[in-house]
Amino acid sequence: MDTEKLGQLKIQMQQFLNEAQQFVQTIPTRDLFAAISLVLLTVLMLLVVRLVKRRKLNTILLTGLSGSGKTVLFYQLRDGSSHKGTVTSMEPNDDTFILHSETSKKRKIKPVHIVDVPGHSRLRPKVDEFLFRAAGIVFVIDAVEFLPNVRAASEYLFDILTKATVVKKKIPVLLLCNKVEKVTAHSKDFIRKQLEKEIEKLRASRTTLSSADINDEYTLGVPGEAFSFSQCLNKVTVAEASGLTGDISQLKQFIREHVKA
Repeated sequence: MDTEKLGQLKIQMQQFLNEAQQFVQTIPTRDLFAAISLVLLTVLMLLVVRLVKRRKLNTILLTGLSGSGKTVLFYQLRDGSSHKGTVTSMEPNDDTFILHSETSKKRKIKPVHIVDVPGHSRLRPKVDEFLFRAAGIVFVIDAVEFLPNVRAASEYLFDILTKATVVKKKIPVLLLCNKVEKVTAHSKDFIRKQLEKEIEKLRASRTTLSSADINDEYTLGVPGEAFSFSQCLNKVTVAEASGLTGDISQLKQFIREHVKA
């Protein structure tokens, strides 16, 4: 750029600055401060949203009916011990820790926030308190006493899978068949198929009710097709575990798949 063009550019820039200064001076002080405040507030909100998105979730929820073995699994994950079995929890077990099997590793490992939500029907709403920050949900099933409790387990699972937060955030769900060390335990494939059949019945019965009579936030499945977990918007998988013997490798794999170490 030659000297003449550079001089013309400087003159134009100076004229623009003078006009901008004159325009600002015509704006009432109160309106000017309001405009500046609005711009700053908008910038601040954008920064907060970006920070929240960048912060990776590390909460895993242990849910399921009472007696399914959630608390034993919680202690196995944290301490590497079943604590010789536990009584039914009436308050959530809530702790952040490095998985016990990873404590010997020398590199820095990201801790996991594990919440064991009581399975009593009156205490299940506590799940909602943690859903917004959940990286994954583990629905624990007693593989031995499954058939007598299949209806209750299906209703609880149905309620979880139709929650708006679960669907919108596509929170992954692991159906964990516990107590598989018992000879009388049902296989995970049998449990999955029975749950799908029961949820299909629930889906059919609840669609006949008026919207005022049900609390489902989202519907499940594909109209005209039998329900299967593959139809869910969020990923639903099935695995096995034995809380008492400490065979929880599939559970740990699920956790570290969604909460990177």
